Amino acid sequence: MTTFGLVLIFLALVAIIKGVRIVPQGEEWVVERLGKFAGILTPGLHVINPIFTKVSYKITTKDIILEVPEQEVITRDNAVILANALAFIKVSNIERAVYGIENFRDAMRNMVQTSLRSIIGGMDLNQALTSRDRIKAELKDAIANEALDWGLTVKSVEIQDIKPSQNMQDAMERQAAAERERVAVVTEAEGAKQSLILNAEARLEAARKDAEAQLVAAKASAESIKMISESVKENNSSATFLLGDRYIQSMQKMASSNNSKIVVVPGDLVSAVKNLVGGK
Repeated sequence: MTTFGLVLIFLALVAIIKGVRIVPQGEEWVVERLGKFAGILTPGLHVINPIFTKVSYKITTKDIILEVPEQEVITRDNAVILANALAFIKVSNIERAVYGIENFRDAMRNMVQTSLRSIIGGMDLNQALTSRDRIKAELKDAIANEALDWGLTVKSVEIQDIKPSQNMQDAMERQAAAERERVAVVTEAEGAKQSLILNAEARLEAARKDAEAQLVAAKASAESIKMISESVKENNSSATFLLGDRYIQSMQKMASSNNSKIVVVPGDLVSAVKNLVGGK
């Protein structure tokens, strides 16, 4: 066998080896012939022309997880929050995914970022922090049509984290502390007010009771005077005895006082008492 024949055999073996392609499960390869799309190799064994045909792209057919990095988003009420997300996509049309966009992974990641900023930017801070399901649904709807044009299917979108920025958290903590202090001051003032009211009511009740007691005492005195008057009308001797006893007690007190120097006693004590009660 000549040298030329050996060279031909060697080139044929190299061509066969380079022309044999084994596509693993979970991938599909795009082949081009003379720079033009020629077809897609599915998982399995394939033989291609190594001279005019080449494998240009290897695309996974499994679900792709795109992690959208954390970004600052300004809400409608000018609050700054941090948000990031996860997008689960799948290549449904390999030709569009390869030739419809330069890099579909970066394109989807940027689209999720911009759509997320737009959605959260139309919400207030409280809405953004408490509306994860709404944000997720609106985000999926916002990117689904564009993804379809690129040969992609959006399986799911998840909001991984959404929280106020550090400066915003500090401001919220200060606001919460001020609110707690305000509530404490209001509570203390309300307690003092209630205490004053209760004290005033207690004084009013005490005054009312004192007035009632004085009224009862006055009524009792009036009743006593009435009874004495009636008794005097019927029998002067009882009144004479009562007044005489009170008169003698008064004289004793005056006599025992240190300031008492002269005590004048009527000569006829009995007659004096009778005169007081109108007796004869």
